[in-house]
Amino acid sequence: MAVRQHDIPADVPADHPPAHAAAHGAHAEGQQHPIKLYLWIWGLLFVFSAFSYMVDYFQLQGALRWTLIIVFMIIKASFIVAIFMHMAWERLALKLAILVPPLALLILIGLMAIEGDYTFLTRIAWFAK
Repeated sequence: MAVRQHDIPADVPADHPPAHAAAHGAHAEGQQHPIKLYLWIWGLLFVFSAFSYMVDYFQLQGALRWTLIIVFMIIKASFIVAIFMHMAWERLALKLAILVPPLALLILIGLMAIEGDYTFLTRIAWFAK
């Protein structure tokens, strides 16, 4: 296996043989997280799923129902993205590149919904005269 220059870590001098550099890079490259962390998050996902089902079991209705369902959904999605997709250990620039566009879309959708309601209510008021 050939070792490219950019695969060699910065702390390995250039005069070292490629096999040594590749072996050194293999140790520094991977990142292991304890299995306990994954099992803990997996358990939390089950707990928040149970909370979501309890909203239906207790027959909550209206805004409270949808608020709780969406909050539990966002919490579960955040755990999945942060831990199982390893986003918690990424650089800030990558986090912002992935998280800011959906947030901007949600804000724009909210603004469009407000404008749509205003337009709809204005037309009803106009035609109701």
